[in-house]
Parts: sequence; structure tokens; C-alpha cells
Amino acid sequence: MTTPSYSPKPAPGDRAAVISPSSGLPGLPGLLPLPYELGLRRLREEYGLEPVEYPATRKMGSTPRERADDLHAAFADPTVRVVIASIGGDDQITVLPLLDRELIRANPKPFFGYSDNTNLLAYLWNTGIVGYHGGSVMCELGRPGAMDPLTAESLRAALFTSGEYELRPAGRWRDVDRDWADPLTFASEPETRPGSGWSWVNADQAVRGRSWGGCVEIVAGLLMADREISHDLTVYDGGVLFLETSEEMPSGEEVFRVLRNMGERGLLQRFSALLMGRPKTWSFEHPNSPEESVRYASEQRESVLRALKAYAPGLLTVFDVDLGHTDPQVVVPYGGTISVDGPARRIKVTY
Repeated sequence: MTTPSYSPKPAPGDRAAVISPSSGLPGLPGLLPLPYELGLRRLREEYGLEPVEYPATRKMGSTPRERADDLHAAFADPTVRVVIASIGGDDQITVLPLLDRELIRANPKPFFGYSDNTNLLAYLWNTGIVGYHGGSVMCELGRPGAMDPLTAESLRAALFTSGEYELRPAGRWRDVDRDWADPLTFASEPETRPGSGWSWVNADQAVRGRSWGGCVEIVAGLLMADREISHDLTVYDGGVLFLETSEEMPSGEEVFRVLRNMGERGLLQRFSALLMGRPKTWSFEHPNSPEESVRYASEQRESVLRALKAYAPGLLTVFDVDLGHTDPQVVVPYGGTISVDGPARRIKVTY
């Protein structure tokens, strides 16, 4: 196992590949162009990067082979300096066996994405390339009204800098969405609610380690398929695990079972800290009331604590870090270094 290393960063004026490695939301950039085109415009105007699209980027029902070809083209092109996912989806795990690991290893580049892109981030981790969990075109760059300042600052630092960056809790946040097909959605910023800060457990220690994790549902799929999970569990020793859940809103019991299975595999107890993302508590399929949202988040936290009590009782843990499907979103290096200082209540990532 090669320790993941950081790839050269882009600079304003460089070309950025925009790809759609998942098709669970088939052709979404083409089907819902408003957030996609807005995200491309911000990539150009606010970050100075020139988007480059590929045959499957907007295609409805693209095949795994077509998406693998796009990934190969994006990594092989020497004029492309960064690769960014349009959005997540569902079936990216079917793309992984089609990828040419040596081609990608020979052409390392920063990759940005999350949700179903956890598949590709884990693949890059095993290829020796640090990826970046966060920063999709449609969700973060295409946010109605304006990008959240915390998101914009974190994404800029992750894209263009190579030093330490200190995370901070969101002053305000939201997880209630509006219809991307409605132009009125983009006429104003979404409503937010006050942040509650981070919640610390076993905070009498400070640790530093390589990061691994991602979206819980995708990590579960990788575990079930026995794909991109090292059989040599010592490679995770001392690392910083980060996890978050998607708009599918798995139950607390489902989250517990994933962590339990990680514990039974001997994986969970390898890490020195856990950063648990603020859970998304509302979706169009589950339009929870404020009270139901609080209950859902509480049930998830209790399930995580139950699993940790059984398998990693002394693990330094931080809840409600804004690293997942809620807004704002901070970018987390995948395979990069994270420092978690319990006594000082500080989290620093190295971009």
C-alpha cells in the first residue's frame, strides 16, 4: 500500500475537468441545467478555472464504460489540472473495475466530489493519490443565491493552497432543499438556521493522522463488495475516520449496523479519531418537521455512540462537523492529514 500523496494544485486560468462518474441520477446536469450552469459559471468567474466537459458529463443513462473513459481522458490530459464531479449518484462502484489504475497513478490530479464519489475517493486512496471530499458543481458551486462563505473559503483553500487550514463550526446551516427545476429557487438564498457548534467526546487527547471514510452508505457498499478496503488493516492505524450520511437518510439502526460491521472486521478500532458529519435530516422523500429532524439527528448520534462503546470506547469523536450533505460544507482531504485537538477543541486539515 502506497501512502497517499498530494498532487500538484491548479492555478487560476487552468482547465478543470467536470465529469459525472455516477448515473444513479442519470443525466442530471442535462436534466436540471440551472444549478449546473450556475456552478460552471462560478467555477469560471469566481475561481478562474476553465471547465472542460466530456461525452458522458451531461448524457442521460451513460454506461459505466463511458464514465470510465471520461475519467481516463480527464486524468491523462496534461492540460487538465483538477477533476471535479458534477454531482453524486448511485452506481459508481460499477465503474471502479473498469479503471486503469496505472494510468491514473501516472497522472495524479486533485479530485473533488462526495456522496457516491466516495467510491472514487477510496480508489484514489489505494492508488496513492489524496482526493478531496466535497465541492461538487451542482450542489456547492451551484447553490442558489450565492455560495455559502464557509463553503467558498474552504473550497478555494483546498483547490489552490497546500498548507494547513483550520475548520470552524458553521454559524448558520440548512438541509432543506428547494426545487432545482424552478427558476425562482435561484432568485434568493435558501433559509438557514443557527448552528449549534461541534459536540466532543473523549476530548482529553490530540491526534494527527491520515484521513479515510466518506458517505456511510457508500462505505457500506464497499465493505459488502470487498472493494477498495485494504485487507491489511494496519494501513488504517492511527488514521482519522470521517463519516456522514446522505439525503437517503438511513435510520439510526442502519448506521449502527454499518459501524458494528466495521468493528467486527477490526476496522473501526484502528482509527485515532472520528469526525461525524452533521446529518442531513430533511429530503423531498422525508420532509421532516423541525421536531422530527432533531429526533432523527439524535437517534443517529446515539447509534454511533452505541457502536463506539462496543468497539472503540476511547475514540476521540466530534459530531456535527459540516463535511457532508448539509450546507455549508467544508472540504476534507481524503488520504491527507487531519489534526484533531480535543483539549483545544480545534480541527485542522492539510490541503
